[in-house]
Amino acid sequence: MEKLSDLKTGYELDKNTTATYAETIAYYEQLAGLEPSISVQAYGMTDSGFPLHEVILSKDGNFDPKEIKTQGKLVLFLNNAIHPGEPCGVDASMMLARDLFLNKDMQSLLDKTVVVIVPFYNIGGGLNRGEFSRANQDGPQAYGFRGNAKNLDLNRDFIKCDSENAKTFNKLYTKWDPEIFIDNHTSNGADYQYSMTLIATQKDKLQEDLANYMIQQMLPDLYSKMEQKDWEMTPYVYAQETPDDGIMGFLDLPRYSSGYAALHNSISFMPETHMLKPYTNRVESTYAFMLSMLEHIASNGDNIIKARKKSLEKVRAQKEMPIRWELDKEKVDKLMFKGYEAKYKKSEVTGLDRLYYDQSAPWEKEIDFYDSYKTIKKITKPKAYVFPQAYREVAERLEWNGVKVERLESDMEANFEMYYIEKLETVSSAYEGHYLHYDLELDVVNKQWRYNKGDYIVYTGQDADRYIVECLEPQAADSYFAWNFFDGILAQKEYFSSYVFEEIASELLANDATLKKKFEEKKSTDRKFAENARAQLNFIYKRSPHYEQTHKLYPVARILD
Repeated sequence: MEKLSDLKTGYELDKNTTATYAETIAYYEQLAGLEPSISVQAYGMTDSGFPLHEVILSKDGNFDPKEIKTQGKLVLFLNNAIHPGEPCGVDASMMLARDLFLNKDMQSLLDKTVVVIVPFYNIGGGLNRGEFSRANQDGPQAYGFRGNAKNLDLNRDFIKCDSENAKTFNKLYTKWDPEIFIDNHTSNGADYQYSMTLIATQKDKLQEDLANYMIQQMLPDLYSKMEQKDWEMTPYVYAQETPDDGIMGFLDLPRYSSGYAALHNSISFMPETHMLKPYTNRVESTYAFMLSMLEHIASNGDNIIKARKKSLEKVRAQKEMPIRWELDKEKVDKLMFKGYEAKYKKSEVTGLDRLYYDQSAPWEKEIDFYDSYKTIKKITKPKAYVFPQAYREVAERLEWNGVKVERLESDMEANFEMYYIEKLETVSSAYEGHYLHYDLELDVVNKQWRYNKGDYIVYTGQDADRYIVECLEPQAADSYFAWNFFDGILAQKEYFSSYVFEEIASELLANDATLKKKFEEKKSTDRKFAENARAQLNFIYKRSPHYEQTHKLYPVARILD
């Protein structure tokens, strides 16, 4: 093959076909062989035993991320096949990478922008190829599976990093530190007229300068450009029942790609093409969206870089940081929406009423759009966090994401702010290999504690402060505590034999009037307690020097000044 114009994707030859993992990598390697401004390299390993690749489109042939940033160029990072059954981004990115160099009118889009493409993220899922796992989707003929080689959903793994895929991705994302991130998907849910819907970074979770730029300039321009390309789009259709009742903005927690990118102060998007539209619509609208983004960046790249620089300055200096949000039902916007009438009829299977969307009855009207989230928990950012070297997995994940983690050069004993986990809820069944904790209640204490030489200390005032805080504050929804990295502290290690502790308990009550008063009050107000000898001894034991200090003591201390 001698010319770029000779290079065709399988999709271009058959509009209901998507490339396999091997075909995708072979295509990019051919492309790089024909165009010196394209680099294709294996970057790191995945659970499948195959490497993750990075494809770099750099017009001047400079593939060094630090030099690219020094040149004032913006990095657009594209991710494909996180769910290989939703492969439209795979085929669209292949064509776009070629066309940016084949079409002279498009080459200027790379004057001040470098594009980094992960051509196929979930390789294990891609190798598990079939025709039936996406029962509610129209094509392509064969495609990959949602779970990876460990049957993990990689769009829940960005923080916990149970997969080799995510470990590699964390490092690659940090290497490039992109201003804009796009993770290509296909939707599930209601039926409507659009081929393309869009999840943008939740504006109320994004730093203010970036949020304002995204809302006021980027999104209006992207929606306009897509309409001009005949791919009118709408916000992601996240509905309680049907779109008639209104839709909600998506709370993109850090476990998801767009929420993960937000912790890095990147503007991020999950384009969600509609599952019931023909595969060619989904590929072409994905191509149009990525092209529209490049066009927007070409005209506004400097403003995006300035907004991000300002946001990082403010994050470093920020004293109060939000860590939990909930939908603000008081704030309702209106959205013009093109849907189909939702109707009910008797099911031929169950004989009961079933929902269907009548495509012969399209409608266009205003619907409610709940797209505001309010902060329900803030913390005061400490000067530093300290935690034992036993938690190496925590330190590694922070470092993969650009956090500067230091080691104590000598033992440190001081008065720290620390948390006891007073109450928590835990999911009843495994979620992505974990039993997530939520709804924590903490007892905040000032405690004299000792950390040893070699333990970890993480100072704030970094570009990565959001990452640090939302991973190390246990009440944050996707904290390392929530994902079970510290579960050892939840189990008591030492107990007592009642017959031995009886004499000790008697002596403790005789010597501590305050303890005796609390004990007698508890007996007089709690009948079950008064009738349970073991519970009474345990009450005294837990308030004695014999009770272990480390039970439910969160081992990450906060240095306030």
